[in-house]
Amino acid sequence: MIKPLIISMGDPTGVGPEIIVRAAATGALCQTSRPLLVAGDLGVLSRAATVCGIDAVLREGSSQALADAELLCDDQVLAIRRLSQLDTDRLVYGQPDADCGRAMASYVNWACDQSLAGVAAGMVTAPISKLALQAAGEPFPGHTELLAERCGGEEVVMMLAGERLRVCLVTTHCALRDVSARLTQVRILSTLRITARGLREHFGLQRPRLAVLALNPHAGENGLFGDEEQRIIAPAIARARAEGLEASGPHSADSLFWFAVRGDYDAVVCMYHDQGLIPLKLLHFADGVNVTLGLPIVRTSVDHGTAYNLAGTGTANPASLVAAVRMAAEMADKSRA
Repeated sequence: MIKPLIISMGDPTGVGPEIIVRAAATGALCQTSRPLLVAGDLGVLSRAATVCGIDAVLREGSSQALADAELLCDDQVLAIRRLSQLDTDRLVYGQPDADCGRAMASYVNWACDQSLAGVAAGMVTAPISKLALQAAGEPFPGHTELLAERCGGEEVVMMLAGERLRVCLVTTHCALRDVSARLTQVRILSTLRITARGLREHFGLQRPRLAVLALNPHAGENGLFGDEEQRIIAPAIARARAEGLEASGPHSADSLFWFAVRGDYDAVVCMYHDQGLIPLKLLHFADGVNVTLGLPIVRTSVDHGTAYNLAGTGTANPASLVAAVRMAAEMADKSRA
């Protein structure tokens, strides 16, 4: 039996439910090698279908083992596992809610547990609200931290990817003034190891070519604009190469991406968030995928947030979700999950 991918529904008051039903109604979610199952709330998904102008019919039961209902969206079938029964009359689009926070955590946890148990091939996450998680008493700021802890405290790397570019981050969500202090040889080397292993195991690249960026303009210009390259980044690259990893750099960030997009590298390892995400989103604003490398499971996500300003309008673009589902299916196939 082919193992399914589980889509966690995300924030019930955000765009997650809407992009799921819109993608399902177009048939885009059927064009994968894996059956799909949504972990979420049937009432919220039904409301999302109404908002999107999609004819939706509820059907109890499902042919999928993990599902307990199906939502027929314009003749397309969406298998559902009902993990909450929220009062949709009370929920306000675009407003973080404690009950929604508890619900969205339950969707993620259940999908993770099924993946860890080998029942599911992996999971795809729709966007969640950090404020709603906090209001619900959850100790995690987001998906990545929650999943890393649930998977046993694994060290992970955030990768953003599209067909033309992959970027991996050494530091993620911190102030720019704090980046230099967070860079260490150990941290950079760990990022390189996890990235190379993830590209081998899930993307079929036996010897991934990693370009490592400098932190400072012109790679520090021999210490004139900063010495992090000489003290930290270059030694970490040397250690990675000594272990057999195909890593090069430190490369000046103002020119390297041209070569990466041309195909000279399989991934670019970036020192901080915007260094990688600006070029990634320039190329893949609508269809970028967030991948968590280092977990013992396949996990991809949309490359956007809850988009509260669009929630309830039925106009949110499902392209990133479709790309995340397709990439998760390809990763599961490569790793034979």
